[in-house]
Amino acid sequence: MRRLRSSYLLPLLVHLCTGADWCYQTQVLCDGHCKGPDRWREVHPECGNNRQSPINIVTKKTKLDERLTPFKFSGYQNVFDSTIRNNGHSVQVNIPVPATVSGGNLGETYKAVQFHLHWGTDGGPGSEHTIDGEQYPMELHIVHMKQRYNKLEDALKDPSGVAVLGFFYEESSSTNKKYDQLTHSLRSVQNANGNTTLRRISLNQLILSEGNMTNYYRYDGSLTTPGCTEAVVWTLFENPIPLDREQLRVFSSLKFHDGKAMVGTFRPVQPLNKRAVYRSGGAAVLTSATLLFVSIMTTFVLSHLN
Repeated sequence: MRRLRSSYLLPLLVHLCTGADWCYQTQVLCDGHCKGPDRWREVHPECGNNRQSPINIVTKKTKLDERLTPFKFSGYQNVFDSTIRNNGHSVQVNIPVPATVSGGNLGETYKAVQFHLHWGTDGGPGSEHTIDGEQYPMELHIVHMKQRYNKLEDALKDPSGVAVLGFFYEESSSTNKKYDQLTHSLRSVQNANGNTTLRRISLNQLILSEGNMTNYYRYDGSLTTPGCTEAVVWTLFENPIPLDREQLRVFSSLKFHDGKAMVGTFRPVQPLNKRAVYRSGGAAVLTSATLLFVSIMTTFVLSHLN
């Protein structure tokens, strides 16, 4: 597993703001007319509240929660056509087929609404969330809302109305063929507001399989773009999705509203403010057990050498 360290971090979610009043830090460096992440609260006061995302997950401080059982997915295997759009801050794909997730202590069923991504520069550090201070090249967010709501705006009025499944990416030496349609479509949406049809894709295709989805982290947070609404149940999966360097770099060919290269599309990590971060049973526990085993074996070997 390859991670990249950065001083910037974690997630972003649904793009509900269409104005040019806020921007990412990479845009501030080039143009001073927009407000970067440290000034988002001037645009939307909720961006300065106490339950903001993304965060840095310190694995040794996470709490094991036996209620974080495997998810139940429905419709994730359905193949669909949709529009992929450069919204000036990311690329977004609406999900036009019924697809839901339940279980995992979500409390109720959530339906998929859209997915989008966050990335760095030419495959460099770019995920929104970080793990133990380390940042992956890119992060996928599949956005869901409670099934009983018809509009995302209504779900955002509920403190747990939105559930986002987040996936990290890591650089691989081989091409991920399942991402060919997505990465090829980016050539047609390089400019802001550009869109094209993304054909025959499924959510399962994006996340590869459900077999790597039993190890994950959970916390309560917010959207990662203005208005930063604190209505999100976050699930971040531990196992990253592999893409080769060129597949990661192609996202940096897109352009912001101002025509500059769309790079560094992530919000810096936010204070945890006494929130708890929970983990499912899995690698975080196995890692500790492995370290304990190695320590015991080392002590045993050394004692027999003396």
